[in-house]
Amino acid sequence: MLPLQAQSISPAIAGDEKLSYIGMTLAQLIERFGAPRTVAVARGGEAWQDDVVFQYADADFFIHNDRIWQAKFSAAFGISTRDRKAAVMLLLGSTAEDKGDHALLSIPGRDWPTTLRVNLNNSGQVTAIYIYRSDF
Repeated sequence: MLPLQAQSISPAIAGDEKLSYIGMTLAQLIERFGAPRTVAVARGGEAWQDDVVFQYADADFFIHNDRIWQAKFSAAFGISTRDRKAAVMLLLGSTAEDKGDHALLSIPGRDWPTTLRVNLNNSGQVTAIYIYRSDF
């Protein structure tokens, strides 16, 4: 018997494998993707907001205490950089929040609160796609 729940987001987004990256340990990340192309530091406004970023050809993984808390993509969930805002909002569905320079979509059913964020430039084109733990 399958659990019943309201479908608030596209099944294509809810079932995307990329959602499973959030919460992976470093060991799991390296086992899955190998050594990163580069390792960088992303500075936050406060010292506790600094992240180590493992950069691969197709994704950047932001690490906090041995786990991925955020991932950045140029293409994910049927969205690619340079896609137009109208197409993105249609794909994300009616529960997505249009924040002007970005769109947000809460993704239910995960082990922790998870959000999909699509950044947009002044022309309304996608510049980056993120998934992250929204409780950080």
